[in-house]
Amino acid sequence: MTTLFDSYRLGDLTLPNRVVMAPMTRVRAAAGGLATPSMATYYAQRATAGLIVTEGVQPSPVGQSNPGTPGLHTEEQVASWRPVTAAVHTNGGRIFAQIMHGGRVSHPDTTGMRPVGPSAVPAVGEVFTPTGPQPAPTPRALDTAEVPEHARAYAEAARRAVAAGFDGVELHGANGYLISQFLSSNANLRTDRYGGSVTNRIRFAVEAAAATVDAVGAARTGIRLSPGGRFWGVEESEVPALYTALLTELARLDVAYVHLEATVGEDVLVGLRRTWPGTLIMNPVLPMGPKQTGRAEADHWLGLGAELISFGRGFIANPDLVERLRTGAPLAPVDEATYYQGGDAGYLTYPAYQYAHTA
Repeated sequence: MTTLFDSYRLGDLTLPNRVVMAPMTRVRAAAGGLATPSMATYYAQRATAGLIVTEGVQPSPVGQSNPGTPGLHTEEQVASWRPVTAAVHTNGGRIFAQIMHGGRVSHPDTTGMRPVGPSAVPAVGEVFTPTGPQPAPTPRALDTAEVPEHARAYAEAARRAVAAGFDGVELHGANGYLISQFLSSNANLRTDRYGGSVTNRIRFAVEAAAATVDAVGAARTGIRLSPGGRFWGVEESEVPALYTALLTELARLDVAYVHLEATVGEDVLVGLRRTWPGTLIMNPVLPMGPKQTGRAEADHWLGLGAELISFGRGFIANPDLVERLRTGAPLAPVDEATYYQGGDAGYLTYPAYQYAHTA
């Protein structure tokens, strides 16, 4: 029987275990969207994961969602990431950059620009800005002729990611951000080739993935999806058909993996597992929900056919999460107040179990 601690071949990489560090926003970047020495330490501390997927990285200035997040659209940003990837590799790890275009989930106070989206429909809720939470603004609907350049932005960021030393990239197609907005049936009210039918609603995701595959290769391209998720007010009609169609197109592109979130019933997810012939990373619990992924949830999904299991919050307070899972050591609790506060407290200050319990 497959276990979390078996090795796995992902593209050109040999992962020493099946544990993936899920992408988590920590808003510790410096001005200009630059990665920092603290970020290098943070990811290096967690390099025993089979694969690390970074926090969301904006591919363009208008694609920035939150203040304090890093980018991959300038040469200075590329240079700032090189010590991060080098630190992870020195510690024996493998790291993908998550490319995240926020679309309508942004604010002019953060970017200096009006957000863009598939339609002029605002996100539900308040977005983070440099002066605190504010109601999500109404985005500017992209013209048909503009849409391809935003799909290509993922590919351009992927090229920069590889230049910065990343082993690959994950397109953020989940959680109500731009790709997810195009998949949606209430954020996307378009009547052109990018809206309406299932075929049209998946088009932007497929174009972004195809451009990225052309840029850096299929083995370096993954995508994260949240079928049926309702983040930031998105809704999706025809969920099984929508994601069956999308996974069929992604299979033709032979992307390295699909990373699914448990945002819909298990019966639907198991059906999508059957549809998708490639590597599946499964995030077995609802992101930011009341429960964290543990061994039981991981083993359950390995039994259902997932090759890799992603863990989110467990990695924040447990840099040695893989070893704790292996030995059954207790998991340290996370201080939620430090998720987004900046600084090194609650970021670099969680010790490994052996050090926390050595007299």
